[in-house]
Amino acid sequence: MKKKLTFWVAVSLHGILFSQPTPHEPQNSGAPQVMVSDTTDPVMVFDSAHHLGEVVVSANRFEQQRKNIPQSTEVIHAEALAFDNLQTSADVIQNTGNILVQKSQLGGGSPIIRGFETNKVLLVIDGVRMNNAIYRAGHLQNIITLDNAVMDKIEILYGPGSVMYGSDALGGTMHFFTKDPVLGMDGSTLKHGSAFARYSTAADELTAHFDFSIGGSKWGSLTSFTYSDFGDLTQGSNRSDEYPDFGKRPFYVEQENGEDVTIINPDPDVQVGSAYTQYDILQKFVYRASEAVTHKLNLQYSTSSDVPRYDRLTQTSGNGDPRYSEWYYGPQDRLLAAYSLVLNRESGLFGKGNITAAYQNIEESRNDRGYKKSTLNHRIEKLDIATLNADFNQLKGPSAWSYGFEGTYNHVNSTANTENVNTGDTGPLDTRYPDGGSDVGSLAVYVNDSYTVTPHFLLQGGIRLSYNTLTSRFIDKTYFPFPYDEVSQDNTSLTGSLGTVLNSDSGWRVSFMGATGFRTPSVDDMSKVFESVPGSVIVPNPELGPENTYNVDLTLSKSFGNKHEIGVGGYYTWLRDAITTVPGTFNGSDSILYDGELSQVITNVNANQAYIYGFNAYLSVNFTKTLSLYSTINYTYGRIETDTTPYPLDHIPPLFGKTSLRYSGDKLKAELYVMYNGWKNLEDYNTVGEDNIAYATADGMPAWTTFNVKASYQVTNTLSIQAGVENIADTNYRVFASNISAPGRNVFATIRATW
Repeated sequence: MKKKLTFWVAVSLHGILFSQPTPHEPQNSGAPQVMVSDTTDPVMVFDSAHHLGEVVVSANRFEQQRKNIPQSTEVIHAEALAFDNLQTSADVIQNTGNILVQKSQLGGGSPIIRGFETNKVLLVIDGVRMNNAIYRAGHLQNIITLDNAVMDKIEILYGPGSVMYGSDALGGTMHFFTKDPVLGMDGSTLKHGSAFARYSTAADELTAHFDFSIGGSKWGSLTSFTYSDFGDLTQGSNRSDEYPDFGKRPFYVEQENGEDVTIINPDPDVQVGSAYTQYDILQKFVYRASEAVTHKLNLQYSTSSDVPRYDRLTQTSGNGDPRYSEWYYGPQDRLLAAYSLVLNRESGLFGKGNITAAYQNIEESRNDRGYKKSTLNHRIEKLDIATLNADFNQLKGPSAWSYGFEGTYNHVNSTANTENVNTGDTGPLDTRYPDGGSDVGSLAVYVNDSYTVTPHFLLQGGIRLSYNTLTSRFIDKTYFPFPYDEVSQDNTSLTGSLGTVLNSDSGWRVSFMGATGFRTPSVDDMSKVFESVPGSVIVPNPELGPENTYNVDLTLSKSFGNKHEIGVGGYYTWLRDAITTVPGTFNGSDSILYDGELSQVITNVNANQAYIYGFNAYLSVNFTKTLSLYSTINYTYGRIETDTTPYPLDHIPPLFGKTSLRYSGDKLKAELYVMYNGWKNLEDYNTVGEDNIAYATADGMPAWTTFNVKASYQVTNTLSIQAGVENIADTNYRVFASNISAPGRNVFATIRATW
């Protein structure tokens, strides 16, 4: 080990590893958890994601049995998160076997759901939307700012969710729920603590976490802290004979005596320039004023070191020299402050209510310096985001009504400057987004009803009306003399959904859902100027409009008692006015000078139409009370239609899935699992979008399979140890569209304590 492994021990009320059964409503109801006793022996259990009748989700903003929701869903609970023992929330999502995650650097992770990525899938944390005005169509790493060590559960909703969540929820919604403080009863004060430390070899990773909670009958507090230190990632060394050098890192750049020097990498499997560190802090306060009224304050902060953009550091120029000496994202800063008023009382208008006012402050930057050049470019984006959600639920006979209001406001401030690394002198530089600032706002109302026709048959329908505005201002036209001073638009979107669910006594379940979705153009879509890929520059298109989807889903499953289940689901999505990137012109020219290089002009446009279809199939078998098998596979196909031959839509993953064999005994829990991806052939790549064909082989992205094993052993009621090996065969591979190779053989060990 390169690092000294140090173990932190702290005190908390919620154990990451252990669960203590308590008589309370599901935590995502917003009500604080109330613990009657803390003497129950803690145990670890596997998640029962496919036992539909026992799983409660919040797809409609309030708790509902998963079996009664037409939309395809998946739930990952805290116990499963602890056992999976993964490094980031991006890795958690990838591990489901139903979502592919693209990476351009170790400090990243961009989920792809049903062929949609980044600004077409929605991230939500504790009811607050994370997607903001500069979420781009390329690849995003914002998901890693969510600390999976403090999650109570993660809900994944597949397909459009625009009725309940608004813009961006086209491919799906990932809703992350952090833990709440646990309150005592009868005047008692409860204290509980947990901590873990993990070391893994592939990235020389050290992660330490502790959380501490204390709760009385009315007040509760939860404090959580996680620190992760990742070294340079080592990729797999076993390559196919066809691609013996694929992914190798033959060189890197260092400064010696103030000069850039190319260093021959002594171990080309070590991806030098991928290391980073991260801190995550959470503080929650709960005040239960009465059984009907609860106040919650939720504070979250995530930051990191500089995060090297690994793929850019591997690029070379025409003469074979490195293209960059430096290319890194500045610290990823995410601050969230949210106040929630949780109501749980019968009234004429609602039975339950949740009103959340939130403020987010986001800062990110891009910094690059050419090889043997003295000028370091800094482009900095700062966002102030305010949101207000008011959601209510009411049971009226066979109907379960949900309705509410949402308002959002984003202000984007974009600055840039150059820095001479030798003298410290600074100078002007073109900004990534309009230098006069951008303002984006939305107002929306929605209503949704789940109507129980019979005990076996349910109808669900909803509608949402959204009004969106965007204004971007250009002040300094030194770099690009645009023929306009301002880009602005406003639009109104009406979306709806209608679904049915049939649950038979014989175990058959059939669900159908039709839904529309929308995504209004963001600042990133309309008004950025940026080098998307080397030699290509995106320029603004003031005429860009919203994109809409029409989606149908059909799912059929059969359960055999409480032991086995098999299911298959298919979907078809039609995109109207889909936003995509095509070659363009600026002032009549198809190329412009950008950063001193002649680059092709590309621009975002609303294509006439595109389509995506695919399927998911899964199998769950319980051989015995302790031994089970789970397998899933996913296929997606997408094309942009033209007057001649349709061409590939970007972000479409190859065939992929996961198969696992699990053992769950009293003290020992273990899993042997296989992750697999099919080929992504060259003819299926989008060459002008974000598929990163330049980082594939001459034949595309090869298929791959990894074998993995992990186990946990309960040493005492308060102490457990975990260990495992990922990618046992040390296979060299890349996930589709990724610009960094995946980890090679990774051995990890974790110790966890709770009391």
